[in-house]
Amino acid sequence: MGKTLSEKILSNRSGTDAKAGDIVIARVDMDFIQDTTGPLTARQFKAGKFKGVAPSLQMAVFLDHAAPSPVRDMSNDHIFLRAFAAETGAYLSEIGDGACHQVVAEKFAKPGDLIIGTDSHTVTVGGLGAFATGMGSTDAAVVFALGKTWLRVPEAVNIHVTGKFASGVYAKDLILYIIGKMGADGATYKALEFTGPGVKNISVSGRLTISNMAIEAGAKVGIFPADTLTRDFLTEQGRRQDYKPLTADRDAVYEETMNIDLSKLEPAVAKPHTVDNFALAKDLKNVKIQQVYIGSCTNARVDDLAIAAGILKGKKVHSGTRLVVAPASRKVLLDAIAAGYIQTLIEAGAAVVPPGCGACLGVHQGVLGDGENCLSTANRNFKGRMGNPDAFVYLGSPATAAATALRGVITDPREVM
Repeated sequence: MGKTLSEKILSNRSGTDAKAGDIVIARVDMDFIQDTTGPLTARQFKAGKFKGVAPSLQMAVFLDHAAPSPVRDMSNDHIFLRAFAAETGAYLSEIGDGACHQVVAEKFAKPGDLIIGTDSHTVTVGGLGAFATGMGSTDAAVVFALGKTWLRVPEAVNIHVTGKFASGVYAKDLILYIIGKMGADGATYKALEFTGPGVKNISVSGRLTISNMAIEAGAKVGIFPADTLTRDFLTEQGRRQDYKPLTADRDAVYEETMNIDLSKLEPAVAKPHTVDNFALAKDLKNVKIQQVYIGSCTNARVDDLAIAAGILKGKKVHSGTRLVVAPASRKVLLDAIAAGYIQTLIEAGAAVVPPGCGACLGVHQGVLGDGENCLSTANRNFKGRMGNPDAFVYLGSPATAAATALRGVITDPREVM
């Protein structure tokens, strides 16, 4: 019987013949923390009086969720985490370096890895063929010391894709469609594994977006096969040696299969206050938007900024709408500056903030006012997500975001492209 990607990776990392439903103890390749959950992990590690960090483990500390720090307490947490990184020899990603999941994709993740992070969107690098998932702070602290953890091997859902995206439709629209169909808990502790001839038509950036939001359907992981697009991405990062091809077996057993023709999708939006509150952008054209946010680990890569810049070039953001842009990493910012995208966005009226999580979490750099609506390219629109429980967050692609910024109401990007 063939294996799914999840079963293959967890078999390799546990040294067992792992099957869905099995409990395995598996070697972890990377364990990382960030500045909101990280302090607890570091304190738990210290309280455990471990002898040190497992030598086989890549360990990292990210200062990204509130960077630069907006308040005294967070500044003190940053001091603590910098000291912890120095004590343990962990890689330290400073303020302005970018959102942890983007930096992990650029610098560390590779096909076949098992990656743990104290952040639910650790699943992002499943787009590179890694089994990546979030864990609680105490579990992550134990991984620091032991270099391994226990996991239940998830059942897998086969997302079989065919065709290619039509103009104005992107990976964000696909994952919003999937979550709308499955529901916010429709894939709880399952693996969403992407197969089919349409996979080759989804860029690595798009795969990272889709895997990032697998957790919004409750999934343990979202995984793509590692193919020539993966190889090309790793080569661009100067990591060609980290590539190896990785696919599920042809006779892998899936719990269920969802068939999707990419060419049939349309620009989508998740309405407040749940990610599975699905709608088409064209059906929300009367919803006024006070803030548009293009940022987060979901949709703030170079191609995302290119899409937005292409729509806004030579134009101005609507007078009743503000546009906030947070590039996903320092590398993304530099590449987007070199390509002219940042200049275009600024000339259109955007406020560009430092690379990192920006307004996504709701602690700074774009907190919403009472009664305001925001169209965001981030991954969550829960009540209070962007810092105000009396505000409303809609989710969409960078194209939908840019078109909305242009008109001041939710806009199907096909109308302005």
